[in-house]
This record gives sequence, structure tokens and C-alpha cells, in this order.
Amino acid sequence: MRSRSNSGVRLDGYARLVQQTILRHQDAVTGLLPASADHRDAWVRDNVYSILAVWGLGLAYRKNADRDEDKAKAYELEQSVVKLMRGLLQCMMRQVDKVEAFKYSQSTKDCLHAKYNTHTCATVVGDHEWGHLQMDATSLYLLMLAQMTASGLHIIHSLDEVNFIQNLVFYIEAAYKTADFGIWERGDKTNQGITELNASSVGMAKAALEALDELDLFGAKGGPQSVIRVLSDEVQHCQSILHSMLPRASSSKEVDASVLSVISYPAFAVEDSELVEITKQEIITKLQGRYGCCRFLRDGYRTPKEDPNRSYYEPAELKLFENIECEWPLFWAYLIIDGVFSGNMEQAREAGPAGLEYREALEGILIKGKNGVRLMPELYSVPPDKVDEEYRNPHTVDRVPMGKLPLMWGQSLYILGCLMAEGFLAPGEIDPLNRRFATVPKPDVVVQVCILAETEGIKAVLKKEGIDVETVADVYPIRVQPARILSHIYARLGRNKQMSLTGRPYRHMGVLGTSKLYNIRKNIFTFTPQFIDQQQFYLALDNNMIVEMLRTDLSYLCSRWRMTGQPTITFPISHTMLDETGSNVHPTVLATLRKLQDGYFGGARIQTGKLSEFLTTSCRTHLSFMDPGPEGKVFAKSYEFSIGSFEELDAEEWLHGLQIAEDADTYDEVAQYLDHLLQRTVPQSNLPPTAQRGGLSRFRAAVHTTRDLMSLASKAKDLHIQDVGMYVPSKIFQASQQSVKLLSSPDQHDVDGKSHALHAEMNLPRDKDGNVDCKALVDQLRVCPTLQEQADVLYMLHTLKGPDWHTGLDSEPGPTVKELLTELYMRVGNTRQWALIRYISGILKKKMEALDEACTDLLSHQKHLTVGLPPEPREKTISAPIPYEELVRLIDEASEKNLSVSILTQEIMVYLAMYIRTEPVLFAEMFRIRIGLIIQVMATELAHSLHCSAGEATENLMNLSPSDMKRLLYHIISGKEFGVEKSVRSVDSSVTAAISICEVGAVGATKPERAGLVKLKSEIKQVRAGGGSSALGTRLGEHKLLGSSGPCSCGVFDFAAVSMVLVLSAQSPGHSELLGKGSFSSILEGQGSKDSRQGQWQRRRRLDGALNRVPMGFYQQVWKVLQKCHGLSVEGFVLPSSTTREMTPGEMKFAVHVESVLNRVSQPEYRQLLVETILVLTMLVDMEVHTIGNIIAVEKILHMANDLFYEEQKALGADDHMLERDPATGICCLLYDSAPSGRFGTMTYLSKSVAIYVYDFLPADGCSMQ
Repeated sequence: MRSRSNSGVRLDGYARLVQQTILRHQDAVTGLLPASADHRDAWVRDNVYSILAVWGLGLAYRKNADRDEDKAKAYELEQSVVKLMRGLLQCMMRQVDKVEAFKYSQSTKDCLHAKYNTHTCATVVGDHEWGHLQMDATSLYLLMLAQMTASGLHIIHSLDEVNFIQNLVFYIEAAYKTADFGIWERGDKTNQGITELNASSVGMAKAALEALDELDLFGAKGGPQSVIRVLSDEVQHCQSILHSMLPRASSSKEVDASVLSVISYPAFAVEDSELVEITKQEIITKLQGRYGCCRFLRDGYRTPKEDPNRSYYEPAELKLFENIECEWPLFWAYLIIDGVFSGNMEQAREAGPAGLEYREALEGILIKGKNGVRLMPELYSVPPDKVDEEYRNPHTVDRVPMGKLPLMWGQSLYILGCLMAEGFLAPGEIDPLNRRFATVPKPDVVVQVCILAETEGIKAVLKKEGIDVETVADVYPIRVQPARILSHIYARLGRNKQMSLTGRPYRHMGVLGTSKLYNIRKNIFTFTPQFIDQQQFYLALDNNMIVEMLRTDLSYLCSRWRMTGQPTITFPISHTMLDETGSNVHPTVLATLRKLQDGYFGGARIQTGKLSEFLTTSCRTHLSFMDPGPEGKVFAKSYEFSIGSFEELDAEEWLHGLQIAEDADTYDEVAQYLDHLLQRTVPQSNLPPTAQRGGLSRFRAAVHTTRDLMSLASKAKDLHIQDVGMYVPSKIFQASQQSVKLLSSPDQHDVDGKSHALHAEMNLPRDKDGNVDCKALVDQLRVCPTLQEQADVLYMLHTLKGPDWHTGLDSEPGPTVKELLTELYMRVGNTRQWALIRYISGILKKKMEALDEACTDLLSHQKHLTVGLPPEPREKTISAPIPYEELVRLIDEASEKNLSVSILTQEIMVYLAMYIRTEPVLFAEMFRIRIGLIIQVMATELAHSLHCSAGEATENLMNLSPSDMKRLLYHIISGKEFGVEKSVRSVDSSVTAAISICEVGAVGATKPERAGLVKLKSEIKQVRAGGGSSALGTRLGEHKLLGSSGPCSCGVFDFAAVSMVLVLSAQSPGHSELLGKGSFSSILEGQGSKDSRQGQWQRRRRLDGALNRVPMGFYQQVWKVLQKCHGLSVEGFVLPSSTTREMTPGEMKFAVHVESVLNRVSQPEYRQLLVETILVLTMLVDMEVHTIGNIIAVEKILHMANDLFYEEQKALGADDHMLERDPATGICCLLYDSAPSGRFGTMTYLSKSVAIYVYDFLPADGCSMQ
């Protein structure tokens, strides 16, 4: 018999170790592993990690087999792995109903369980009795399923199982916006069952999605039906969120050792090598000890100070765990494997304990069991009698092992690391999908752009400009469809009737998904980007906005494209991209097309050409789930309909798999399916044109009366609104409008915005019973002179009868109210009446597909959001990702059912997300973004610059185009100068004002000025002299730039000082009053009459206060201040020093807590002075002062500084008018307007008042008063 080689003997030794520590515990029936002898339940995460050593040993035997017995051993080990993975699969498949529910709810009650019965695969605890929602556990299973399948194991055996795995992909693809309990099952570190977004979960989900994409679960024996598909956009959402979070682990954990599994093996989820190193060093520096790494700072698990009788911690109790956190050897096993993968066999020698390699250090703390087997303990804890010594000198006390012995998860990783370190396994063998190369730089991306003309007429217009393109018809047999159709198609993916799985939820299709070509039943499809789909949301109606979004998408593709082949964008030119005459391309669009042809646009390399030229170089995907089944049909046999049934079918029914009973050879089922979807989403023309004269003037204010006025004006007393005109268009106050009596009691306004009492007061057509005659309202649609009046009538019908009421217009039953509103939306879109577009979008509840993603982007950048105006409870806070429907409901509620404000809030949220992705520095030290106040600032800035009333400013704001709205928002949050250009134009048989935002150049003039506005003004006057009206959209009348003295000059506003007028009254609750137009205008006129330099610091403080801006490092300094006093009091609200015992200085939770106290101050410039006061206090923390008092009244220090300022200015000769005090706060208005530095700066007086306030606590030689 042949003798064993040395390697074979060593492998046999590892086989005995695996058998004695892992495999002997494996259940003979289910294949599952219990957590330990004392914990008989099987955790999903622990099972997957525990079996990795078995898998690795099987691969080592397969490669190093000396004899047949070794091959048999390899097979046995591999089948043990398959048995366990299939056991976990059975556990999860028994909860298929939860998978289905969770795809839509992302709720903790609908998630898969985290642990199961080892012997039966059944659940062991109730849905609410454990922190089951652990996205990283499910993701880890899927990741290793992919790696093991790629290594040659056959784990998935049927198409039903393939469909289930596909639905698990849908389950985890929303991980980037799902707050869970995390890898430690406790959620927030207070252990009170609070979920939070965890970097370890997001990173593991990202890795699993990438690993499974295009993977055949049947391995070499599979076919198209067993391939898993992942949408690349979901992967990139996880990537961007992960990148923004690291090295922070979550909102309550500034660092967590579990992130090692994300930045290295097994996930390799981070592509930035610098960020990987920063995160690793953060963990080693802050968490590493002599026995491993702590899980996170102030982790109380198994410490002597933890109360074993309580499952939660008191917030102030967390300070007790500092410096005595248990240390886990497990994390050194991760670092050993990481060292092998990175090629650094002596990883972190300098940072390692006592200068040892991690492997040597780890072997020094393993426990020897029976037969000399080395076992990894769960953790090392400080002995109870040595706690005080460890407090005084961290990492000096000898610790004792506690918990599971061995920790099977850690034992497995240790064995796997040893196999790799000794050369039995190469990195590529346990990473066959090559995830370890995530940080390797990717090749440059060239974006292929195919410009298409919607019609032959548009093709001719482009030809005239020297741009040669094809039409949609010319590219046949390649088919061009909008992005929403691809979303509908993907909704069929993973559907399984037997398991009641409905497939992928209908979601927004991102640019990565629409930049591929798709093979569907032997046809090639290309899909246009989502942002040009005008039926989805009104942003696509603005050509400037389309160009801006195209630029953003091209840049995004260049930085995020990771697939084989080049991305291909199909960019159609439609009639809406022509100018008002329809004979020329819109100038912005034309300039963009020329830049695309030049080969460089928005920082991206571009290649323009025909679709047929890109077929060989594009990324192409075969959607095999759309292939015909055994009967030659795409759809399930149980749903059979004739072609005549098309009109009876709802689009949603089609998404659930309806079949057309027709000969497959002569009937293009896919084409009919797509045509049907398109027909169901394109409105038919049913609405009569607007009448030339006459109309229903008494309905003009009805729409605003019913919903907006009932929700705002009638509630003003309760809600403390200072100026109702900020939210209600000013025309409802005009004398020419029909007067409407408002009900004093808000209770009469029900949740649907319907008010029968209000209808009784209005002059509406009545039937013989006294009820509103809806048929008469329908008749009025034929004679309405304007689109606005048609919208008013349709809104009344929508309110009274609902969206699905058949109007009987021109026929029976006639189009529904919703269909007429949809058609009106398209008509109004052609006229670019933005206020009306926004309003109808609100009625129709148009779905802004990117809204929840925008919200999640903002939250993941460690920003909390508020919607609505203060105070609470009207102002709603969003601190965790929530589903789209819940988010819209919250915004509607905070907007008090005001449709325009609700839709504008959504729009602003999307713009903020765009900016935080591209320019996160704009949001530095802003932890709470208050969208209601931002909208208020935007309106008041327009009021200030246009010298108009609040109501007119609101109307102007609502009439801004999306691109101008986005530009104004940018100038507000960036502090850059801007100008406002105002003109008039004829729209819909009336003359309206048009406002646009102009960028101010280095010379202090706007771009229109530099282009020669005098000539333009002269031409416009000639048009006026010609008389009459012109085509829709043509500018008429005097073209005027507002804001400065010249007849044709543009206002320039120095945003070192931006004005802001509070809507929220500074008076005490119950004493608020509505400001009339006169008083608001007088404020603005008073501001406008001052020296341009006067008021600039007050305006800046107002803006920073409204935007919650604070200096860099402010919150960390506040944390240090709290350690030297009993608390800070701000206007009666106390920030106690006990907060520091709960939270660490770098926690986002602490910053948000401080901010919530400051936000109790309603006046923003006063709030900002309080911030400056605290900033002066923070200067004391570096002095050798043990305490600076008990509870420090911050406002008292500010008022002391104000008195010092007042007395000094009085002594210098200032009169009472100059030293006028703010009646709400008692602060001199001149102090508000003082620069921080200088002889009379605020810091001078604040420093003096702080010194006086804490004088008794300062050292004798500390300071002297000047």
C-alpha cells in the first residue's frame, strides 16, 4: 500500500479537526448544525460560516488526492456541504409566504426567521420574539450558494427551487434601504429592538447580488431557465450606500468589527481600496485587544456589568461597558484569511498584538480540548474582580474565555485560514467568482448613444441642422420601448404559481438596466431611459431638465458600469423637444446633440452611431423567462383569453400572466403583450378642447377652496401659520374671485379632503334634490375657456365621485375622471404651465419612481429628513428608509393634504438626492434636512428678489420649471449668487408671468445680460407693436430683469447673506396670527431699502439656521462640553450630560439628538446665535478645567452678550432706533447683523459673557477680562 505523503497526513489531521468540532454535530436528517451543545437551534448565518471549513477541506482533498480513499473523502465532505445548504433551503422554502410578503412590505413581521429547529427545519420562536430581520444572513447564504455552485457543487435540484432563489434575490435587493437587526441580532446598540441600516447587511447583499447575476444554478447541466438575473441598478444602490456609510457601521455604531466580512472575505463588497484600508485600520485601532477584537464600542454582551436578567440596556448604562467590552478571537480568523487573499502573509505585523502574526497570536489563545484539539472560544471577558483595574488601564488585565466552546463559526474560519496559509487552498478555489478582484481598477467606459427621431418630420428637422439620425421605424427589427415596459417585463421574473410567488415587484428601472440590449423571443429590444418617460412624472416635460438628467446618467454610467460590453443609451427626440414653432430643435437639446457628436459630454466619453452598428459591442441579455413554455405560450395555461378580451383586461392582470389563445406561428404574442401595456398607459383623447370665451368662473377657485383652503386657512389658528399665502396661490384672495366662506372647525374636513358643508356654501349646479349636479359639471367641460378651469371641474368631480367615475362624456359610459385628468395632464404638459402641471400631478398622485430611492440616498448619507413646516406634530421626521406608499402618505399628511405642496416636497427631495450624490460637501454638518423650511426659504427669496407679496412669490415658485426649481435650490444651499429673470407670455388664452433663475458670472452679470438683452427687449417691443397674440409659449410684453436699479439689469444677491422670512410665528402658541399681504410686503420693502451690505449677516444666520448648518466638528465638541457639566439648557430644553454615557462622540445618533434640541428654537437667526454661543463654550474643553458648572443656560449667556453689546454701543453713541430689539427674543437686531469676528463681532461679546458665566470654575491664571 502506497504511503501517505506529508500533505496527505496534514490533510487527515484537519479532517479529524473538522469531524470533531463541526461534522459530528450535523443532524443526520436535515444536515443542519446546532449553534452549540447548549444551543440546539440552527442559525442561518452560523450554519453557512460553519460549513465553509468542510467545503474548503473537500476542495483540498479533491486537489491533493493521493489515493481513491481521498477522492471518496472529498465526495463525502462535499455532500455534507450540499446537505446543509439544502437543509437551510428547506427551512426558508417553508416560509415562502413571508418571502412574498416581504418583497412589498420590508416589514420585520414579514421577514424570514433567523434560526430554525435543527431536527425538523421548523421555526422555533415567534415573529416578534426575536430580531429575525437579518439581511446579511440571507445574503450570506445566497453568496455562498453562488460560490459553491461555481466550484462544482449541485445544490439546487428543480426549477421551483430556482424560482425561490430568484425571489430571494428580490428579497435582498432592497437591503440598501432596509433597516434590520444586523449581524448581532440586537439592532441599535441599546439592545431595545430598534432596527437600523447596517453596513454589514448592505455590503453582504451587494456581494450576493453580484455573485448570483447570470449564474446558472444547475451548473454545467443547466439551461436558460435555471439562470438567476439581477438588476444592476439595485447592486449599484447598495454600492453607493455602502460607500457613503463606511467606515461607520450604522447610526449607533461608529465602528463595528463585523464590517471585516464586507471589506474582505467573503463579500469583497467595497471597490475603493483606500476606503477598504481606512475601514480596516479604524477597526484595528479602535476595537483590537490582546484576545481579538471587540464587536463595537460599548458592547455590553457578556461583560461583568451586564444584567443577565434584562434583555435591554438603559441608555446611560452603556458608559459602564466602555473599555471592558468582550474581545472575540473570531475577528483574527477574518484577518488571517484577509492576509492570505491580499498576499500579505504577515498581515498587520505592526498592528498585531505583541508584534505577532495574527495566526500565531490566535493559536496562543485557543483552548486545548480532548485529544489536544484546539478550540476557538466565543469570546474573552474581563473577570468581575478585575473590572476596576481594566477601567484604569485598558488591555492590561488577563481575561477568561466565555460562551460557546468552540464557536463553530469562528472555528470554521480558523481552519479555512490554516488550509489557505499552508497552501492546501488557493484563493481562487474558495472564490471561483473572483470577488477578490473588486478593488482592481476597471477599464474606461465609452457610452454608446443612439439618437432616434420619433417621426419623419423630426428626422427632417434634425437633418436640417446637420444631424443624421434614424427614426424608430427605421431601426426595425430592433424594437424600441419605454423603460416602464421593461419594468413590466421584469415583473414576470421568478413567478411561480405553485408557490404563490408573483415575481419581482414593479419598480423604477434605472439607467444601468436600460443601457443594455435585450433578446426576447428572438427579437432585439432596446429601452429608452426612465427620465424621458413623460407619462411617469412631469420632470421629463422640461427639456433643460432632460439634458441635465442625461448628463448625470452618462457620468453615472462611466463610473458604475461593470458589465461585459459597452452601455448603449437610446435617446429619442420627440415633438416636445422642439421649440414653440415646431420647426426647430429646442436650443438646449440641439447644443446637447452637438456635444454628443463631439464625443465628450458631462465628463463621459461618448460614441454616437446607429443601433445596428452597436449590436456587436453592446451588452446584451437574453430574457429566457419570456421564452414560450411547453405549449408554445409565454403565459400560464390556466389563464386563457381571446384577442377580443384585450379591452376587458387590466394592465395589472397582464402582469400576472395572461395568455392569448392564438396560433403561436401566426401571432406575435410578445408584440401584442407590449402593445397592450402601451395602450393601457397612453391616454386616449376624450377631453373636449377649451372654449374660446365664456366659461364657468364660479368654479375657478373651487379646487383650492375645497382642499387647500380647508386644510390651511381654516386651520391657521391651530397650526400657527403666519402667512397662508406661502402655501395658497394668491389669486384666491383677489376681489375678482368668488368669495367663499370658510368653516371655522377643521373637524369638518375629512381625511379625503371632501366637505359637503363647503359644497353647500358654493355656487355649484344643483339637481332637484339639492345635491351637486355632476352631469352639469361634465357639461361645463365643453365650454371651459382655459385648461385651468377644466382642471378645476375635473378636480371637483374627482373629489365628489372619485377617479373611476364614468363621466358619460360624448358616449356611455364614457371616459373616467382619471382618464380625463390624464389627458389634461398631457395637454397642459405641452403648454408648460408648471403650476398646473404640478397640481394635476398631485390629483393623479403621479408616481415619482425615484422618490423612495432619493429618500434612502439622503438617509444613507447620515441625514435625517423632515417634511412639512414646524412645529411638531405637523413637521414629520423621517429617520429610516420607508416604502414608497408610506413615504407619500407621510408627505401628504405633513402637507395637510395640499396637493401642490405635497408634490413640490417630493420634487425637492429628488433634487436634494441628486446633489448629495454629486456634491455631498454642500450638506457638511447638516444632519437634519428640513424640506418644509427649504421650500419656505425658496419662496421668500423669490419674494425678496421680485419685491412681491408672499402669495405672488408662492405662485411664481410653483410656476418655475423643474430645471429652474433645481437651480434655485442649488443656489439656496450652496450660497452662490443668482439673478431672477421675469417675462410675460401668452398661454391658454391668457397672459401669465414666467420666472427663470439666471446664473451670475464673475463680472456680476447674468448670462442673458452678456448675450445682449437690450436687443432682445427691442425685438419683444416690436412684437407687442405688431399686436395680438402669438403661439403658445411665445414671450410677449416687456422683458424685465428684476432685483436692481437698471431698466434691464439682473438682481445680484450675495449669498453670504440670504434673506429668509419665517412663516412660523415667533409668538407663543395660541397667539399666532395670519400676516396680511400688506405687512409681508412692508417687511420686504423695508429690507430692499437698506444698504445692500446692511443685513447680510442677519440673512446668512437666517439661512444657516433654517438649513441646520453648524461648523465642522461641532457635535464632537459639544460631547466634550457635556462631560464637564451637567447639561446644556436651550430655551428650557435640556441636553443632559448623561447623553455622553449612552452615545460616543462620533455617533450620528448624538448629532441628531443635539440638533433636535436646537430645533426647538423656531427663529433661525436666534438659533444660529445659540450655536455660536455653544461654539464659544467648546473652547473651554481643552483647558485644564474639571467642571464648568451644573446645567448651563445657553440662552442666558447669549443675553449677557447682548447686554454687553447694547451697553457698549450705547456708550459709543448709538441711538435707540439703531439698537432696536427683536420683540420675540430681546436680542438687538444689530447684533444679529454683526460679523462673528472683529472689534464688534459676536464672538467678542460671547467670549466675554462665557468668561463671566463660568468665571468661578476657571483656574486662577486662566484669563483676564479685556
